[in-house]
Amino acid sequence: MDKNTNIISTINGKKVVLMNDAKFKSRRKINWDEIEIYLKSYIGKCFEIDETSEKIYIGKDFPDEFSHSNDTKGLKGANMKAKANIVSIIRELIITATDKVMFPDYNHKHKNRAEFGWNRYNTYFGLPIYNENGKLIRYNIFSVRMLVRCDKNGCLYLYDFVRTKKETSKPHKQ
Repeated sequence: MDKNTNIISTINGKKVVLMNDAKFKSRRKINWDEIEIYLKSYIGKCFEIDETSEKIYIGKDFPDEFSHSNDTKGLKGANMKAKANIVSIIRELIITATDKVMFPDYNHKHKNRAEFGWNRYNTYFGLPIYNENGKLIRYNIFSVRMLVRCDKNGCLYLYDFVRTKKETSKPHKQ
């Protein structure tokens, strides 16, 4: 695990990946093309989900889908900033993914790439909030849905993180 992240468990047992530093601080302008280039470094890597022991591979389609999907284009403000910042914790989000739900490839939209449908998982992360002196005051907690395609060769490929949403419960303090 990266020294800039910690994984904690909440009172109700959810695992939350806490980032100790946010790479993207602005809520207005995110350069998604730069993010796509950064995500290409993950292609070919494989990470295992703790809960299910499933191996999730990072394929060539992930960087583009993450950076330019309809979900990404629709994000604004804090949710947009949050999705941009998860690029540095992809591994940890996969490891802590829970609540697997399987779905078919409706209308065979993705043909051979998702021949055996889709898996969806929930995962959670926290972005640090600092005061004007640079002191950490709390974390804003977000949930995100991880989409994984089940390819015709039986492999599972990370496809996107969607539905980035700030949790409305009281934020965790350090």
